[in-house]
Amino acid sequence: KVLAQFVRWDPPARIPMCKVLRVLGPSDDPLTDHKGILAKYGLSGNFPDKVMEEAKACPDQVSKEDLTDRKDIRSIFTLTIDPLDARDFDDAVFAEPAENGGWRLLVAIADVSHYVRPDSALDSEARKRGNSVYLPDRVVPMLPEAISNDLCSLRPHEDRAAMVAEIHIDKDGKRQSHHIERALIRSHARLTYDQVQAVFDGVMDEADCDVPHGCLHALFGAWRALDQDRQEREPLALNLKERRVVMDETGKAIAISQRSQTESQRLIEDFMIAANVAAADSLIANRQPCVFRIHDTPDPKKAATLTKLAESVGGDFTTGQVLRPYHFNKILALAENTPDALTVNEAVLRSQAKAVYSIDNIGHFGLSLRNYAHFTSPIRRYADLLVHRALVDAAAGRKSGPKDGLNGMPLDQIAEICTHISETEANAAAAERRTIDRFAAALFETRLGVVVD
Repeated sequence: KVLAQFVRWDPPARIPMCKVLRVLGPSDDPLTDHKGILAKYGLSGNFPDKVMEEAKACPDQVSKEDLTDRKDIRSIFTLTIDPLDARDFDDAVFAEPAENGGWRLLVAIADVSHYVRPDSALDSEARKRGNSVYLPDRVVPMLPEAISNDLCSLRPHEDRAAMVAEIHIDKDGKRQSHHIERALIRSHARLTYDQVQAVFDGVMDEADCDVPHGCLHALFGAWRALDQDRQEREPLALNLKERRVVMDETGKAIAISQRSQTESQRLIEDFMIAANVAAADSLIANRQPCVFRIHDTPDPKKAATLTKLAESVGGDFTTGQVLRPYHFNKILALAENTPDALTVNEAVLRSQAKAVYSIDNIGHFGLSLRNYAHFTSPIRRYADLLVHRALVDAAAGRKSGPKDGLNGMPLDQIAEICTHISETEANAAAAERRTIDRFAAALFETRLGVVVD
């Protein structure tokens, strides 16, 4: 397998003339396949020397001088909840009951902006990459592992710089107040989704997870309130299972599993959504420019293709109306638990616009939210890093008007960055799909002649 460049194409003979740029390796070698994916999508697993030098030069702990500008919440029992195989932990959570049946939530996010400064080599490389790329067998990170897996990973029992969103909600999940500030935290436990789900299902006790009594149940209580608010605003309720490649110790694919979202995953998702909304609202309130995560209303022509599909599952989909997520949810609900469920979910997904980044806020159709920004994953998304910097500016009282731009950059430059990181995100998704497809092909190549479901 080689990386080649077309030199000439001779249509009558259908013979492409190519110049070989690089030999990737034997076509039956899994490592060659990986190199091919990286080459096809322009991804690089290596960082320039200057970037690695800056990463190594980052201080391994928060300085005493910096502590004066941070709230010390190390005594609060925050914890991380991630997949079993996660290597970077960029968010930690905490909840406790408040007055009138409400809840106090803390969402602590690694303070990447403390280490990755504007105009540095680290910043330029992160901007160029736009995001981390998660392939089944490895990760192509946005930032060097010295930062993503070490300095900015909220590992248990280690002091870490963080941006913390404190959110107060009532018993119905409606936000009463919020505040975002820099803090010093110490995560007290690293739990997996499976552990938390086992406690939620009642098959495991909190003590088995080595957390204080009531700690996880407070998170469950706060999530139920957030979930109630979510149901009231009725976002798009797609139910598409996540495809995961199961590997053996040698890195060979042995199965493709499909897994539905669990309550423990939804808990973290809803906590992160609450923090993302709080970040967007904070910047709007401070009249700071913001990199919004926007999702436009579906194209009526694309949506019209669902009319006959809706009829086939016993529903109706009237075109010409102002579309809302619940119009699509009615079709999804009718198809639920039927053989048509996957087809209907994929058709509804294809009818939607793509979510992108923009400095112009048009809201998020899929989530049914007016203001939304990405704040919770600055380790793996450049958009979040820009939002963190804007929040730091706002907290320091540095006002930015339209003429001042964002993070010292003019708004037209930020708009270009939004376009770029939207493209790198789409490229990453394509690389992930392509890799899973290739693993699936390799898996079924060993089962020729076998009948499978």
